[in-house]
Amino acid sequence: MSELSVNETVVHQTKLSARGRKAIIAGSIGNTVEWVDWSVYTTFSSVFAHHFFPAGNEIASLLGALAIFAVGFVMRPVGAAVLGAYADRHGRKKGLVLTIGMMAGASLVIGLIPDFGTIGVLAPAILFLARLAQGFSAGGEFGSSSAFLIESAAPRRRAFAGSWQQVSVGAGILIASGLGALITSTLPKDAVDAWGWRAAFIVCALLGVVGLWLRSSVEETDSFAKAKAAAEETVAQSARPARGAVFTMFVKHPGATLRVFGVTIAGTLLYYMWASYMPTYAAVSTHIPLSQALTANFIGVLIFLVLLPFAGLLSDKIGRKPTMTAFAGGFLVFAWPAFHFLNGSFPTLLVIQVIGMVFLLGYSANCAVIMAEQFPAAIRATGIGLPYALAVALFGGTAPYITTWLTSSGLGGWVWLYCAIAAAIGVVVYLTMPETKGKELD
Repeated sequence: MSELSVNETVVHQTKLSARGRKAIIAGSIGNTVEWVDWSVYTTFSSVFAHHFFPAGNEIASLLGALAIFAVGFVMRPVGAAVLGAYADRHGRKKGLVLTIGMMAGASLVIGLIPDFGTIGVLAPAILFLARLAQGFSAGGEFGSSSAFLIESAAPRRRAFAGSWQQVSVGAGILIASGLGALITSTLPKDAVDAWGWRAAFIVCALLGVVGLWLRSSVEETDSFAKAKAAAEETVAQSARPARGAVFTMFVKHPGATLRVFGVTIAGTLLYYMWASYMPTYAAVSTHIPLSQALTANFIGVLIFLVLLPFAGLLSDKIGRKPTMTAFAGGFLVFAWPAFHFLNGSFPTLLVIQVIGMVFLLGYSANCAVIMAEQFPAAIRATGIGLPYALAVALFGGTAPYITTWLTSSGLGGWVWLYCAIAAAIGVVVYLTMPETKGKELD
């Protein structure tokens, strides 16, 4: 091969096309809106909890709201299976349009639910159902959006493209945290309690309309189009219906399925602790004002978002394994000092937030691309989404509840060990998994 041909190949493998750039922009903005809706629940959980449960015990009300938060994660594997299979059969674009519509609609419902004093047990019941709908939507979102971004990327820029999936998730959390900081710092406490938190949910629902429009404007990926044509040809030749994506994933790709689950354990638990729940945890356990805790979270997530695409480029250069191992190893060392020195001081909380978010770069830059590189296009959205959602339901969704329960039961000194064990599992998984950098995708 001539030097010119080699250079052309390298450019092709590293340069994003105009279509690829549009896919990243549209996919990321739509995903951001989706995750603003999802994250605003934890941002305001300590504010609205008593509206949906009997009065008299604030910790019990918060635990009730967090239990519903955790139950929402139960629907994520269901959503991943159903909506992932839908995206594998009908297209990434249609799947993404469906998920954002469901998420925004549920946010609107939460913002308008009358409180417990007005409608009694119907209040937590409606909150429960709305959160189930959001969990169902979020379950389908990750697999579909990850497949869409990775399939739209240049071969040697897949981690960079995939990092934007997590940039958009982080941006959603950032906006939710910023919205929380703005509302709690500018409105009187009574106004925040009475209607400020409701306004946040309604604003999130309106943002969903923007995301819906953006997702309706993008083109389908070539990988899906080829996989669909191949599946139709196979069915025509065999006169037998194609196997479902879930069946194919478990039966033909059990190793890849288990690997995606293992990759997610440490990432989801530590991500939800640092990027989403840390402000509420710090406010409850150290009594730092929620507005200060949210501000520290905002700054930490902002730094994380700025650095994340560069972490993706680093993964494309040196590989998935070293960057993932650095994340888990860092938290294994950092877990004890992080919780030992958490004392209600804003500067201390800010340092803890920033260090944790920097370590999380190793996971978030890689998770979408590693998972996408495990499966063929015909089952990619399901293969990414379902085992990921199962791990998130078991380890991410329960993290806020478990840490709050430990703290309220006088066992707060064990929270660091809970995080360290997850990090240790991550170190083992990442060191033993195969390197997928440079693997060809169909």
